[in-house]
Amino acid sequence: MRVLLISPNRLRFPYPVYPVGLDYVAGALAARHEVRILDLCPLADDEVAPVVGAVVRAFAPDAIGVSIRNIDNTDTTDLRQFVGEVADLVRLLRGLTRAPVVLGGAGFTLYPAQVLAETGADLGVVGEGERSAALFDALAAGGDPSAIPGVVGPGWSGPPSSPLPPDAIGRRPVPPPNPSLDFYLSSCGIMNLQTQRGCPFRCVYCTYPGIEGACARQRPPAEVAREALALQDAGARYLFLADSVFNGDPAHSLAVAAAFRAAGLAIPWGAYFAPQAPAPGFYARMAEAGCTHVEFGTEALSERMLRRIRKSFRRSDALAAHREARAAGLHVAHFLILGGPDEDGETLEETFAAAEELADAALFFFCGMRVFRGTELEVMARQAGQVAEDDDLLRPVFYQPPGLPLPEIEARLRARAAGRRNWIVGDGEERTRQATARLYGRGHTGPLWEHLIAT
Repeated sequence: MRVLLISPNRLRFPYPVYPVGLDYVAGALAARHEVRILDLCPLADDEVAPVVGAVVRAFAPDAIGVSIRNIDNTDTTDLRQFVGEVADLVRLLRGLTRAPVVLGGAGFTLYPAQVLAETGADLGVVGEGERSAALFDALAAGGDPSAIPGVVGPGWSGPPSSPLPPDAIGRRPVPPPNPSLDFYLSSCGIMNLQTQRGCPFRCVYCTYPGIEGACARQRPPAEVAREALALQDAGARYLFLADSVFNGDPAHSLAVAAAFRAAGLAIPWGAYFAPQAPAPGFYARMAEAGCTHVEFGTEALSERMLRRIRKSFRRSDALAAHREARAAGLHVAHFLILGGPDEDGETLEETFAAAEELADAALFFFCGMRVFRGTELEVMARQAGQVAEDDDLLRPVFYQPPGLPLPEIEARLRARAAGRRNWIVGDGEERTRQATARLYGRGHTGPLWEHLIAT
Protein backbone atom coordinates (compact mmCIF):
# COMPACT_ATOMS: atom_id res chain seq x y z
CA MET A 1 0.00 0.00 0.00
CA ARG A 2 1.10 3.60 -0.59
CA VAL A 3 1.65 5.50 2.67
CA LEU A 4 2.21 9.25 2.75
CA LEU A 5 3.90 10.50 5.94
CA ILE A 6 3.51 14.21 6.67
CA SER A 7 5.42 16.39 9.12
CA PRO A 8 3.30 19.51 9.78
CA ASN A 9 5.82 21.22 12.10
CA ARG A 10 6.71 24.56 10.51
CA LEU A 11 8.64 26.27 13.29
CA ARG A 12 11.98 27.61 12.06
CA PHE A 13 13.23 29.37 15.17
CA PRO A 14 15.78 29.11 16.66
CA TYR A 15 16.49 26.76 13.75
CA PRO A 16 14.37 24.33 11.71
CA VAL A 17 14.37 20.80 13.14
CA TYR A 18 14.58 17.88 10.72
CA PRO A 19 11.64 15.44 11.29
CA VAL A 20 13.84 12.50 12.24
CA GLY A 21 10.91 10.53 13.65
CA LEU A 22 9.42 10.01 10.19
CA ASP A 23 12.68 8.48 8.96
CA TYR A 24 12.37 5.83 11.67
CA VAL A 25 8.71 5.24 10.80
CA ALA A 26 9.62 4.95 7.14
CA GLY A 27 12.32 2.45 8.07
CA ALA A 28 9.68 0.27 9.76
CA LEU A 29 7.29 0.49 6.78
CA ALA A 30 9.62 0.30 3.80
CA ALA A 31 9.79 -3.51 3.56
CA ARG A 32 6.03 -3.89 2.92
CA HIS A 33 4.78 -0.51 1.80
CA GLU A 34 5.67 2.26 -0.64
CA VAL A 35 6.44 5.28 1.53
CA ARG A 36 6.77 8.97 0.77
CA ILE A 37 7.58 11.73 3.26
CA LEU A 38 6.20 15.25 2.88
CA ASP A 39 7.79 17.86 5.17
CA LEU A 40 5.86 21.12 5.39
CA CYS A 41 8.59 23.09 7.21
CA PRO A 42 10.33 24.33 4.04
CA LEU A 43 7.07 25.75 2.66
CA ALA A 44 5.77 29.31 2.84
CA ASP A 45 2.25 29.81 4.18
CA ASP A 46 0.71 30.12 0.72
CA GLU A 47 2.54 27.03 -0.55
CA VAL A 48 1.14 24.49 1.94
CA ALA A 49 -2.26 23.79 0.37
CA PRO A 50 -1.02 23.68 -3.27
CA VAL A 51 1.93 21.43 -2.43
CA VAL A 52 -0.13 19.05 -0.28
CA GLY A 53 -2.72 18.88 -3.04
CA ALA A 54 -0.13 18.18 -5.72
CA VAL A 55 1.57 15.46 -3.69
CA VAL A 56 -1.70 13.72 -2.77
CA ARG A 57 -2.92 13.76 -6.37
CA ALA A 58 0.40 12.50 -7.76
CA PHE A 59 1.11 9.84 -5.11
CA ALA A 60 -2.52 8.77 -4.52
CA PRO A 61 -1.86 7.42 -1.01
CA ASP A 62 -3.91 4.58 0.43
CA ALA A 63 -3.24 5.92 3.94
CA ILE A 64 -1.72 9.08 5.40
CA GLY A 65 0.29 9.42 8.60
CA VAL A 66 0.66 12.81 10.31
CA SER A 67 3.34 13.25 12.98
CA ILE A 68 2.62 15.74 15.77
CA ARG A 69 5.89 16.79 17.37
CA ASN A 70 4.51 19.26 19.92
CA ILE A 71 1.12 20.33 21.28
CA ASP A 72 2.45 23.81 22.10
CA ASN A 73 5.81 25.50 22.65
CA THR A 74 5.49 25.67 26.50
CA ASP A 75 6.81 29.27 26.53
CA THR A 76 4.75 31.74 28.58
CA THR A 77 6.52 34.71 26.96
CA ASP A 78 5.52 33.71 23.42
CA LEU A 79 2.93 30.93 23.67
CA ARG A 80 1.96 29.07 20.48
CA GLN A 81 -0.44 26.13 20.09
CA PHE A 82 -0.37 23.70 17.20
CA VAL A 83 -3.39 21.38 17.34
CA GLY A 84 -5.45 23.83 15.30
CA GLU A 85 -2.85 23.70 12.53
CA VAL A 86 -3.13 19.91 12.44
CA ALA A 87 -6.92 20.18 12.30
CA ASP A 88 -6.57 22.50 9.29
CA LEU A 89 -4.30 19.95 7.60
CA VAL A 90 -6.76 17.11 8.23
CA ARG A 91 -9.58 19.19 6.71
CA LEU A 92 -7.39 19.89 3.69
CA LEU A 93 -6.66 16.18 3.27
CA ARG A 94 -10.35 15.32 3.62
CA GLY A 95 -11.04 17.45 0.56
CA LEU A 96 -8.36 15.67 -1.46
CA THR A 97 -8.66 11.96 -0.64
CA ARG A 98 -10.68 9.31 1.13
CA ALA A 99 -7.50 7.71 2.50
CA PRO A 100 -7.62 7.27 6.29
CA VAL A 101 -5.60 9.81 8.28
CA VAL A 102 -3.50 8.36 11.12
CA LEU A 103 -1.95 10.60 13.77
CA GLY A 104 1.17 9.86 15.80
CA GLY A 105 4.21 11.47 17.35
CA ALA A 106 5.22 12.70 20.80
CA GLY A 107 2.56 15.40 20.96
CA PHE A 108 -0.21 13.02 19.97
CA THR A 109 0.93 10.44 22.52
CA LEU A 110 0.31 12.94 25.33
CA TYR A 111 -3.34 13.58 24.40
CA PRO A 112 -4.54 10.91 21.95
CA ALA A 113 -8.29 11.01 22.53
CA GLN A 114 -8.43 14.78 22.74
CA VAL A 115 -6.34 15.37 19.60
CA LEU A 116 -8.37 12.84 17.61
CA ALA A 117 -11.54 14.66 18.62
CA GLU A 118 -10.08 18.11 17.90
CA THR A 119 -8.71 17.21 14.46
CA GLY A 120 -11.26 14.71 13.16
CA ALA A 121 -8.57 12.22 12.15
CA ASP A 122 -9.51 8.54 11.76
CA LEU A 123 -6.93 6.73 13.90
CA GLY A 124 -3.80 7.29 15.94
CA VAL A 125 -0.76 5.48 17.27
CA VAL A 126 0.37 6.08 20.85
CA GLY A 127 4.08 5.73 21.61
CA GLU A 128 6.87 4.93 19.20
CA GLY A 129 6.01 5.51 15.56
CA GLU A 130 7.37 2.17 14.40
CA ARG A 131 4.26 0.66 16.02
CA SER A 132 2.27 2.06 13.10
CA ALA A 133 3.66 -0.69 10.84
CA ALA A 134 1.16 -3.18 12.29
CA LEU A 135 -1.65 -0.66 11.76
CA PHE A 136 -0.78 0.00 8.12
CA ASP A 137 -0.44 -3.76 7.55
CA ALA A 138 -3.95 -4.21 8.95
CA LEU A 139 -5.36 -1.40 6.79
CA ALA A 140 -3.75 -2.92 3.70
CA ALA A 141 -5.35 -6.30 4.49
CA GLY A 142 -8.73 -4.81 5.35
CA GLY A 143 -8.39 -5.98 8.96
CA ASP A 144 -9.64 -4.61 12.26
CA PRO A 145 -7.02 -2.36 13.90
CA SER A 146 -8.71 -2.20 17.30
CA ALA A 147 -6.68 -5.07 18.77
CA ILE A 148 -3.31 -3.63 17.74
CA PRO A 149 -1.27 -2.36 20.73
CA GLY A 150 -1.09 1.40 20.89
CA VAL A 151 -3.75 2.08 18.25
CA VAL A 152 -6.64 4.39 19.13
CA GLY A 153 -9.77 5.47 17.31
CA PRO A 154 -12.60 7.86 18.11
CA GLY A 155 -14.05 6.60 21.37
CA TRP A 156 -11.88 3.51 21.73
CA SER A 157 -8.30 2.41 22.35
CA GLY A 158 -6.48 -0.85 21.76
CA PRO A 159 -4.20 -2.48 24.32
CA PRO A 160 -1.19 -0.44 25.47
CA SER A 161 2.10 -0.95 23.68
CA SER A 162 5.44 -1.77 25.26
CA PRO A 163 8.73 -0.03 24.36
CA LEU A 164 10.55 -1.39 21.34
CA PRO A 165 13.87 -3.20 21.76
CA PRO A 166 16.88 -1.34 20.35
CA ASP A 167 17.24 -3.73 17.40
CA ALA A 168 13.74 -2.76 16.23
CA ILE A 169 14.76 0.89 15.82
CA GLY A 170 16.01 1.47 12.29
CA ARG A 171 16.16 4.67 10.27
CA ARG A 172 15.52 4.82 6.56
CA PRO A 173 18.52 6.43 4.84
CA VAL A 174 18.10 10.04 3.73
CA PRO A 175 20.53 10.32 0.82
CA PRO A 176 20.39 13.25 -1.59
CA PRO A 177 18.76 14.37 -3.79
CA ASN A 178 16.08 15.17 -1.24
CA PRO A 179 14.36 18.60 -1.31
CA SER A 180 13.55 18.48 2.40
CA LEU A 181 17.10 17.48 3.31
CA ASP A 182 18.45 20.26 1.10
CA PHE A 183 16.38 22.81 3.04
CA TYR A 184 17.92 21.87 6.40
CA LEU A 185 21.42 21.62 5.03
CA SER A 186 21.21 25.04 3.40
CA SER A 187 19.46 26.81 6.28
CA CYS A 188 21.35 25.59 9.36
CA GLY A 189 23.35 22.50 8.37
CA ILE A 190 21.95 20.52 11.32
CA MET A 191 20.80 16.91 11.17
CA ASN A 192 19.79 14.77 14.13
CA LEU A 193 19.85 11.19 15.35
CA GLN A 194 19.11 9.16 18.46
CA THR A 195 21.60 7.02 20.34
CA GLN A 196 18.96 5.73 22.79
CA ARG A 197 15.30 5.99 23.74
CA GLY A 198 13.62 6.20 27.10
CA CYS A 199 14.42 8.25 30.18
CA PRO A 200 15.27 6.79 33.61
CA PHE A 201 14.90 10.11 35.45
CA ARG A 202 11.79 11.18 37.35
CA CYS A 203 11.56 14.96 36.99
CA VAL A 204 8.09 16.01 38.14
CA TYR A 205 7.20 18.00 35.01
CA CYS A 206 8.67 15.81 32.28
CA THR A 207 6.78 13.75 29.69
CA TYR A 208 9.70 11.75 28.28
CA PRO A 209 9.13 8.61 30.40
CA GLY A 210 5.51 8.53 29.27
CA ILE A 211 6.39 9.02 25.62
CA GLU A 212 9.50 6.87 25.23
CA GLY A 213 9.44 4.64 28.30
CA ALA A 214 11.03 4.87 31.72
CA CYS A 215 14.11 2.75 30.93
CA ALA A 216 16.87 3.75 28.55
CA ARG A 217 17.21 1.45 25.54
CA GLN A 218 20.61 2.05 24.05
CA ARG A 219 21.48 1.51 20.42
CA PRO A 220 24.84 -0.12 19.62
CA PRO A 221 27.46 2.65 19.42
CA ALA A 222 28.92 1.31 16.16
CA GLU A 223 25.46 1.47 14.58
CA VAL A 224 25.02 5.06 15.78
CA ALA A 225 28.42 5.95 14.30
CA ARG A 226 27.44 4.46 10.93
CA GLU A 227 24.29 6.57 10.92
CA ALA A 228 26.31 9.65 11.82
CA LEU A 229 28.71 9.01 8.94
CA ALA A 230 25.80 8.55 6.54
CA LEU A 231 24.38 11.92 7.57
CA GLN A 232 27.82 13.49 7.18
CA ASP A 233 28.10 11.99 3.69
CA ALA A 234 24.64 13.37 2.88
CA GLY A 235 25.92 16.87 3.62
CA ALA A 236 25.24 17.45 7.31
CA ARG A 237 27.62 19.98 8.85
CA TYR A 238 26.50 19.48 12.45
CA LEU A 239 24.77 16.66 14.32
CA PHE A 240 22.45 16.98 17.28
CA LEU A 241 21.94 13.83 19.37
CA ALA A 242 18.23 13.99 20.16
CA ASP A 243 18.26 11.72 23.23
CA SER A 244 16.23 12.87 26.22
CA VAL A 245 19.52 12.96 28.20
CA PHE A 246 22.67 11.83 26.42
CA ASN A 247 24.74 11.24 29.57
CA GLY A 248 22.12 9.45 31.64
CA ASP A 249 24.48 6.49 31.43
CA PRO A 250 27.99 8.00 31.11
CA ALA A 251 29.42 4.67 29.96
CA HIS A 252 27.09 4.73 26.94
CA SER A 253 28.03 8.34 26.20
CA LEU A 254 31.72 7.49 26.26
CA ALA A 255 31.17 4.43 24.05
CA VAL A 256 29.31 6.53 21.45
CA ALA A 257 32.04 9.17 21.55
CA ALA A 258 34.68 6.47 21.07
CA ALA A 259 32.70 5.03 18.14
CA PHE A 260 32.58 8.47 16.51
CA ARG A 261 36.35 8.80 16.82
CA ALA A 262 36.98 5.30 15.50
CA ALA A 263 34.68 5.89 12.52
CA GLY A 264 36.41 9.14 11.65
CA LEU A 265 33.40 11.43 12.08
CA ALA A 266 34.63 14.85 11.02
CA ILE A 267 31.72 17.18 11.75
CA PRO A 268 30.90 18.74 15.14
CA TRP A 269 28.02 17.59 17.29
CA GLY A 270 26.15 18.38 20.48
CA ALA A 271 23.50 16.94 22.78
CA TYR A 272 21.34 17.42 25.86
CA PHE A 273 23.24 16.62 29.06
CA ALA A 274 22.26 16.42 32.72
CA PRO A 275 24.64 18.57 34.80
CA GLN A 276 25.47 15.69 37.10
CA ALA A 277 28.91 15.36 38.69
CA PRO A 278 31.19 14.19 35.86
CA ALA A 279 33.90 11.60 36.10
CA PRO A 280 37.37 13.13 35.61
CA GLY A 281 38.04 13.74 31.95
CA PHE A 282 34.48 13.03 30.79
CA TYR A 283 34.00 16.29 28.90
CA ALA A 284 37.54 16.24 27.56
CA ARG A 285 36.75 12.90 25.93
CA MET A 286 33.53 14.35 24.52
CA ALA A 287 35.55 17.18 22.98
CA GLU A 288 38.14 14.77 21.58
CA ALA A 289 35.32 12.94 19.78
CA GLY A 290 34.07 16.12 18.10
CA CYS A 291 31.50 17.37 20.60
CA THR A 292 31.37 21.17 20.54
CA HIS A 293 28.09 22.05 22.31
CA VAL A 294 26.72 20.96 25.67
CA GLU A 295 23.10 21.86 26.49
CA PHE A 296 22.47 21.34 30.18
CA GLY A 297 18.92 20.72 31.42
CA THR A 298 19.65 22.48 34.69
CA GLU A 299 16.15 23.88 35.44
CA ALA A 300 17.05 25.31 38.87
CA LEU A 301 20.06 26.11 41.02
CA SER A 302 18.30 26.22 44.37
CA GLU A 303 18.90 23.09 46.44
CA ARG A 304 15.31 23.14 47.64
CA MET A 305 13.92 23.43 44.12
CA LEU A 306 16.20 20.72 42.74
CA ARG A 307 14.92 18.32 45.38
CA ARG A 308 11.31 19.41 44.86
CA ILE A 309 11.33 18.76 41.12
CA ARG A 310 13.25 15.50 41.67
CA LYS A 311 16.42 16.33 39.83
CA SER A 312 19.20 13.74 40.02
CA PHE A 313 21.93 16.30 40.74
CA ARG A 314 22.66 19.11 43.16
CA ARG A 315 23.87 22.67 42.67
CA SER A 316 27.51 21.73 43.33
CA ASP A 317 27.23 19.03 40.64
CA ALA A 318 25.89 21.53 38.10
CA LEU A 319 28.67 23.99 38.82
CA ALA A 320 31.31 21.25 38.58
CA ALA A 321 29.89 19.94 35.29
CA HIS A 322 29.88 23.49 33.94
CA ARG A 323 33.52 24.06 34.90
CA GLU A 324 34.69 20.77 33.38
CA ALA A 325 32.80 21.34 30.13
CA ARG A 326 34.23 24.84 29.78
CA ALA A 327 37.72 23.62 30.68
CA ALA A 328 37.40 21.11 27.83
CA GLY A 329 36.76 24.00 25.44
CA LEU A 330 33.07 23.20 24.90
CA HIS A 331 30.35 25.76 24.31
CA VAL A 332 27.88 25.52 27.20
CA ALA A 333 24.23 26.48 27.60
CA HIS A 334 22.00 26.02 30.64
CA PHE A 335 18.21 25.86 30.42
CA LEU A 336 16.36 26.89 33.56
CA ILE A 337 12.63 26.80 34.37
CA LEU A 338 11.50 29.24 37.03
CA GLY A 339 8.22 28.95 38.89
CA GLY A 340 8.14 25.27 39.81
CA PRO A 341 6.44 23.82 42.90
CA ASP A 342 7.03 26.00 45.97
CA GLU A 343 9.21 28.53 44.19
CA ASP A 344 9.52 31.64 46.35
CA GLY A 345 11.73 34.68 46.67
CA GLU A 346 14.43 32.74 48.50
CA THR A 347 14.70 29.91 45.96
CA LEU A 348 14.59 32.38 43.08
CA GLU A 349 17.46 34.37 44.56
CA GLU A 350 19.46 31.16 45.11
CA THR A 351 19.08 30.28 41.43
CA PHE A 352 20.01 33.80 40.30
CA ALA A 353 23.07 33.92 42.56
CA ALA A 354 24.35 30.55 41.39
CA ALA A 355 23.64 31.44 37.75
CA GLU A 356 26.04 34.35 38.10
CA GLU A 357 28.79 31.79 38.69
CA LEU A 358 28.17 30.16 35.29
CA ALA A 359 30.74 32.11 33.32
CA ASP A 360 31.01 32.01 29.53
CA ALA A 361 27.68 30.28 28.98
CA ALA A 362 24.32 31.04 27.42
CA LEU A 363 21.59 30.91 30.09
CA PHE A 364 18.03 30.42 28.85
CA PHE A 365 15.38 31.21 31.48
CA PHE A 366 11.76 30.13 31.06
CA CYS A 367 9.04 31.34 33.43
CA GLY A 368 6.48 28.69 34.27
CA MET A 369 6.29 24.88 34.14
CA ARG A 370 3.74 23.55 31.69
CA VAL A 371 1.44 21.04 33.44
CA PHE A 372 1.17 17.91 31.29
CA ARG A 373 -1.07 14.92 31.79
CA GLY A 374 0.48 11.92 33.47
CA THR A 375 3.16 13.87 35.33
CA GLU A 376 3.65 14.34 39.05
CA LEU A 377 3.24 18.06 38.44
CA GLU A 378 -0.32 17.39 37.29
CA VAL A 379 -1.05 15.71 40.63
CA MET A 380 0.43 18.68 42.48
CA ALA A 381 -1.52 21.22 40.43
CA ARG A 382 -4.83 19.38 40.87
CA GLN A 383 -4.28 18.99 44.60
CA ALA A 384 -3.57 22.71 44.82
CA GLY A 385 -6.83 23.48 43.01
CA GLN A 386 -5.03 25.00 40.03
CA VAL A 387 -6.61 22.63 37.48
CA ALA A 388 -10.35 22.09 37.19
CA GLU A 389 -11.54 18.51 37.51
CA ASP A 390 -12.79 18.45 33.91
CA ASP A 391 -9.70 20.15 32.44
CA ASP A 392 -7.88 17.66 30.20
CA LEU A 393 -4.81 19.97 29.96
CA LEU A 394 -4.76 19.97 26.17
CA ARG A 395 -4.86 23.77 26.41
CA PRO A 396 -1.72 25.00 28.20
CA VAL A 397 -1.83 25.37 31.97
CA PHE A 398 1.25 26.55 33.86
CA TYR A 399 1.90 25.76 37.50
CA GLN A 400 1.41 28.77 39.75
CA PRO A 401 3.71 28.95 42.81
CA PRO A 402 1.44 29.95 45.71
CA GLY A 403 3.80 32.56 47.13
CA LEU A 404 5.24 34.07 43.96
CA PRO A 405 3.04 34.71 40.87
CA LEU A 406 4.59 34.03 37.48
CA PRO A 407 4.33 37.67 36.32
CA GLU A 408 6.37 38.71 39.35
CA ILE A 409 8.95 36.00 38.61
CA GLU A 410 9.27 37.29 35.06
CA ALA A 411 9.60 40.88 36.26
CA ARG A 412 12.36 39.92 38.72
CA LEU A 413 14.11 37.90 36.02
CA ARG A 414 14.06 40.72 33.50
CA ALA A 415 15.39 43.14 36.09
CA ARG A 416 18.22 40.77 37.02
CA ALA A 417 18.98 39.92 33.38
CA ALA A 418 19.26 43.57 32.32
CA GLY A 419 22.75 44.23 31.01
CA ARG A 420 23.68 40.54 30.96
CA ARG A 421 23.83 39.48 27.33
CA ASN A 422 24.12 35.81 28.22
CA TRP A 423 20.88 35.82 30.29
CA ILE A 424 18.18 35.09 27.73
CA VAL A 425 14.50 35.24 28.65
CA GLY A 426 12.50 32.53 26.88
CA ASP A 427 13.72 32.03 23.33
CA GLY A 428 15.43 35.42 23.31
CA GLU A 429 12.70 37.21 21.42
CA GLU A 430 13.64 39.62 18.62
CA ARG A 431 17.33 39.99 19.51
CA THR A 432 17.90 36.26 19.16
CA ARG A 433 15.84 36.02 15.97
CA GLN A 434 17.82 38.76 14.31
CA ALA A 435 21.18 37.42 15.46
CA THR A 436 20.60 33.84 14.36
CA ALA A 437 19.12 34.90 11.01
CA ARG A 438 22.14 37.08 10.36
CA LEU A 439 24.61 34.32 11.29
CA TYR A 440 22.89 31.64 9.23
CA GLY A 441 22.79 34.08 6.33
CA ARG A 442 26.56 34.37 6.59
CA GLY A 443 26.97 30.59 6.32
CA HIS A 444 27.35 29.68 10.01
CA THR A 445 26.05 26.26 11.05
CA GLY A 446 24.99 24.61 14.28
CA PRO A 447 22.72 25.92 17.04
CA LEU A 448 24.57 29.30 17.26
CA TRP A 449 23.54 30.13 20.83
CA GLU A 450 27.20 30.55 21.77
CA HIS A 451 27.22 33.70 19.61
CA LEU A 452 24.42 35.30 21.64
CA ILE A 453 26.83 36.04 24.46
CA ALA A 454 28.68 38.48 22.21
CA THR A 455 25.88 39.84 19.98
